[in-house]
Parts: sequence; structure tokens; C-alpha cells
Amino acid sequence: MKKLKYKNRTVLFLTLTSLVIVLSSCAYSSRTAVKYLNESKEKVYDLVVVPGVPFQNEQWSMIMKARLYWSKYLYDNGIAKNIMYSGAAVYSPYYEAEIMAMYAEALGIPKQNIFIETNARHSTENIYYSYKKAKQLGFNNIALATDPFQSKMLRNFISKRIDKNLGIVPIVFDTLKSIEPVMINPVIDFNKAHVNDFISILESEGFWTRFKADFNSKI
Repeated sequence: MKKLKYKNRTVLFLTLTSLVIVLSSCAYSSRTAVKYLNESKEKVYDLVVVPGVPFQNEQWSMIMKARLYWSKYLYDNGIAKNIMYSGAAVYSPYYEAEIMAMYAEALGIPKQNIFIETNARHSTENIYYSYKKAKQLGFNNIALATDPFQSKMLRNFISKRIDKNLGIVPIVFDTLKSIEPVMINPVIDFNKAHVNDFISILESEGFWTRFKADFNSKI
């Protein structure tokens, strides 16, 4: 019964989170997203950071699929030379970064151009830890690539706490729609990303702690 209650809480939280992101995706308008994309074509990033998404029910969600295909679009079009997926096992017992890296390779991004960061448990940590690791690896021209809501949510944190020159490439959903006919649903060995001693963040942190950390982490 306790396990079922915990699972229901997790599903409810993720459903509400997904709804908020979908409804708030206009935080950056489609025109603004296109503007950022056009600017990025002139820069070409050494590495693009893609925040993780929880892996639930042994399948990828619409949000994960969108972020993955957006990263593939950026790689295929020469906008990003490398991709770094970021995310610990936060809401489900799977390293989000490892799951996304497996999908990315299955979609056709070369393994040597895929990097992972598995410490981040909040949105702000996704970019903080990834930027730090990217610099250690020798990458200089770095950008964040995610949905318009999260892109704008992290804008102030990035400019004040990370690097004001760090690029942002929000998803252009019209572009994703244009490649939808060739989208596939690959099969991955998700057990390779499983965490045995997993403790959900729903059990370790309260709602307001998580909420504040996603917008303005103290790291």
C-alpha cells in the first residue's frame, strides 16, 4: 500500500509538472525562440547542455522526446558539436542523463559526441554542474538547450551565477513538428541506468525546497 501511495504521488507530481511546462511554454514566444536559433547558427557551440527528464514506466515522456530530438536537430545542423545530458536519479530510480544519452545514441548522435553529468537534482544544478564539467573538459562556447519555459526560468540564474555569455537555444516547436514524420521510438537497455539504493526527492525534500532550488539554487 505504501509503495502504491508513493507511486501515485510521483505520477501526480510529474503530471502536474509536465502540465505547467506545457502551459508555460510561451514564456519564450515562438518568435523569440526562432530568434535565438538563428543567432546560434552563426556561433556554433562546442557543447550544448540538455537538462534531464524523469524516466517513468520504462518509456520516455513527451518532454524527454522533445528535448532529445531538439538536441539531435542542433547536432545534425552543426549548431552543437557535442551534447551533454544532465540529471541524477531524482524522481525515478534511473539516472536521467544516462537514459537520455542512450536514447541520443540510438537516434544517431555519435557516442564520442555525447557527454553526461549525473549529479544534478534541480534545474539550476543541471546547468551549474554541466557548465563546470564542460569547462574541465576544455569546452568554451557553451549553451543551454531545453523547452522555452525552462530556458527563461534559468535565464537570470545563468547570467548572474554562471556566465552571462552562455548561450540559450529554446526549442522551436514548429521545427520539431517539421521533422516529426521521421521520428522513431528506439528501444534502449534502461536497466544500465538503474540505481539500486534510490531515494526519491519527494521523500528527501519538501515541495518548497524543490521549488526554490529549481529557480534559485544556493550552490
